[in-house]
Amino acid sequence: MLTDSRIQEHNEKLADDHAFRWGYMQEWLHRKGLDAEQILQQIQAFQVAIPSWALGTGGTRFGRYPGGGEPRSLEEKIEDVGLLNALNRASGSISLHIPWDIPQDVQAIHTLLDEHHLVIDSVNSNTFQDQKDQQDSYKFGSLCHTQAHVRQQAIDHNIEVIEYGKQLGCRTLTVWLADGSNFPGQHHFRRAYQRTADSLKAICNAMPEDWTMLVEYKPYEPHFYSMIIPDWGTSLRLSEYCGPNAQVLVDLGHHLPNTNIEQIVARLLHFGRLGGFHFNGSMYGDDDLTTGSIKPFQLFLIFCELVQAAQDTAVQNPPVAYMIDASHNTKDPLEDLLQSVQNILTAYAKALLVNTKGLFTAQEANDVVRAEEVLKDAFLADVRPLVAEAIRRNGGALNPLGLYRQLDIRRQLIDKRGRLAVATGL
Repeated sequence: MLTDSRIQEHNEKLADDHAFRWGYMQEWLHRKGLDAEQILQQIQAFQVAIPSWALGTGGTRFGRYPGGGEPRSLEEKIEDVGLLNALNRASGSISLHIPWDIPQDVQAIHTLLDEHHLVIDSVNSNTFQDQKDQQDSYKFGSLCHTQAHVRQQAIDHNIEVIEYGKQLGCRTLTVWLADGSNFPGQHHFRRAYQRTADSLKAICNAMPEDWTMLVEYKPYEPHFYSMIIPDWGTSLRLSEYCGPNAQVLVDLGHHLPNTNIEQIVARLLHFGRLGGFHFNGSMYGDDDLTTGSIKPFQLFLIFCELVQAAQDTAVQNPPVAYMIDASHNTKDPLEDLLQSVQNILTAYAKALLVNTKGLFTAQEANDVVRAEEVLKDAFLADVRPLVAEAIRRNGGALNPLGLYRQLDIRRQLIDKRGRLAVATGL
C-alpha cells in the first residue's frame, strides 16, 4: 500500500520545487540570525500521538456517516497509524482507549508495533459509558459516586487499564471524568469533589513509580449544571493532592469560547504541572475539529509558551505528552489526522522563529506594539518548506496528504476491509 520506494519516487518529483523553496527559507533564516539546522533538528524530534478512537468516522447524537475501510481491531488501528507515520514521520505513537483496545495477544501487538516503528504513548480509561458486563452503572457518576462500591468499580477499572498499559510498555494513564450534575441540589459539591480526589489518589497509588496520571478537565458536557472537574484549577488541585506523578492534561476543546488557553499553559508550566495536550480545533466547545483549522494563531501562541518554557532553566516541568483528540464527522479520518499533524508542526516551527530576546525587551519596556509585531513576524512566515524538509530528512513524504490522495489509500482500505467496516470505539 505504501512503501519507502513510493515515498522516494514522490519526493523526487517534488525535489526541484522543494529545493528552490527550501533554499530561499535557509537564506531568510540566515538573514534573521537563526540557525536553520538547529531549528530543523527540533522539528524532526517532535512527535504527536494518534488516538486510536480517531481512526474511524466520528459522529454526533444525530448520526454518523462511516466512510468505509475503517479499522475493526487494534491490529488494524496500528496499521493505520503506521501509514500516517510513514507519511509524516511525526506520528510514531498511539494513545489507546480501554476497553475498546484491549490486546488479545500482547506479544503479537508488540511485534506489529515494531514492524511499524510505533510505541504506545498512553492508555485512557473509560468510566463515561456503561459496559455490558459491568455490575454498577455510572449514570450518577463514577469516581465521585455517592456509593463506595461504584467508586471502587471505577477505581478497579483504572487499575486494570494500567495493567494493560504495563504489558504494552506504556507509562501514562489519562483520566477524563464525565461525572457531574444537571440540576441544582443534585450534588453536594464539596463531598463530590473529595470523593473524586480520594478515588484519583487511590488510582495514582496503584501506578508504578515511573508512571504519570494525566487529569483532564472540561467545563460542560455531558452534564450542563456542573462538572466534577470543570477547569484547570480543579485539575491542578487534584493533581497536587495525588502527588508528584499526577499532572494536568489540557484539551484545547475543553474550554468555554474565547478562553485564553495560552495563559493556562503558561501557568501550568510555571507550576511544573503541565502533563500533556489533547490537540484539536474548536469553534464553540468540544467540537473536536482539525487542529489549527479554526484558531491557528492561538495554536501558535500556545507553542510560543512551550518554546519559551523549554528555553528557561527556571521552569521545572516534566516532558509534555502531545496527543491529538478529534472526531471526524465529514472528513476522511486519516486525511484529517494528516492535516492536524501538519498544522501542529507548522505552529511549532513558527514558534521556534520568534525573536524571544526582542519580545522580552519589548515586554519589559511596555512596548505593546513592538511585542505584538515580534509575534506576528514569526506567525506570518511561510514555514512549509521548513516542515517539509524536516519530514523529508526523517524519511517521510514532502507532501504527506498529497501522496495519501495520489495513492488513493482510502479506496485501498475499503477494498481490503470492506465498505461497511466501522471502527471500534465511539
